[in-house]
Amino acid sequence: MTTEAKPKAGLEDVVAATSAICYLDGDRGVLAYYGYDIHDLAEGASFEEVCHLLWHGRLPNRAELGDLQSQLAAARPLGEGVLRFMKQLPASDGMDSLRTLTSVLGHFDPEASDNSAPANYRKAVRLTAQLGSLVATYGRLQAGGGPIQPDPALGHAANFLYMLTGNRPNALSTRAFDIALVLHADHELNASTFAARVAAATLTDIHSAIVGGIGALKGPLHGGANAEVMKMLLDFGATASAEKVESTIREKLARKEKIPGFGHRVYKTMDPRAVHLRQLSKDLGKRSGQSHWVEMSERIEALVKGEKKLNPNVDFYSASMYYALGSQCRSTRKSSRSRTYRAPFAQNGSVGRRR
Repeated sequence: MTTEAKPKAGLEDVVAATSAICYLDGDRGVLAYYGYDIHDLAEGASFEEVCHLLWHGRLPNRAELGDLQSQLAAARPLGEGVLRFMKQLPASDGMDSLRTLTSVLGHFDPEASDNSAPANYRKAVRLTAQLGSLVATYGRLQAGGGPIQPDPALGHAANFLYMLTGNRPNALSTRAFDIALVLHADHELNASTFAARVAAATLTDIHSAIVGGIGALKGPLHGGANAEVMKMLLDFGATASAEKVESTIREKLARKEKIPGFGHRVYKTMDPRAVHLRQLSKDLGKRSGQSHWVEMSERIEALVKGEKKLNPNVDFYSASMYYALGSQCRSTRKSSRSRTYRAPFAQNGSVGRRR
């Protein structure tokens, strides 16, 4: 007598697509874009160069990079109609607003109804520039500031921080955020990518496909873990002793509570992206005088890894990194702390999801 194997939930172990864009090896902790290891890209490539790589399958030469930078700069300013709509939205989770405003962008795009490959490429470039502007401007408005026009002399990462805070970022902050964008640029068929591809397969427009991806990312089972990590750290408080942190984590583990930022569906070893985010968190923490957050994170990592054999994922150290970076704006109300944490990741939606 034979019994049928119980099917796994969802699409686990189901081959849904093949791709030359992204390669993952969860057992060895490998992530690569078009054959370029993520460690090499994080250390030696800019976000704009990685955009070109994902869109064209190769890194750009100097002229191609200059052309792309010019195209992004031209598309970065938000139209008055978009800004008016943004100001009319009620205060809400940043992902709600990003989802709605991405749809609004489609109404103002001159090629919204043209689904040809050349038009979709131009729209992907525009969306990449505009989504960064949306996130930064929304964060600034929520903090009580006014919109800031982008500076065409600044790159993508620097412009985001400038439009968000009103201050021109230093080299360390710019490079840290640039690396974070590179690390999040693509990750094979995660839930938001899959949702966007399903929408795109119906031959809908690119704005609708990206809205679908953002909707999937908004779900607590996909995005948002970094906000929960930072909430946990803030609940401990900057002056919490090592003993207090360790005893509380042990109690949570004893109650079988999930510690945010640990474990991954693919990686059986440390997420390769977390390696860079941990170092960036250290560098930024030291510069900003907030090293206590990453030090607390390292204590939690050591304890969870020792007790549960779980490694930190990309969300764990991005929490303290973004906090030290100032991506929240220090004047933001405490109740609004989580509003922009997922949005830096979401603004990459038109980069790795165009194909």
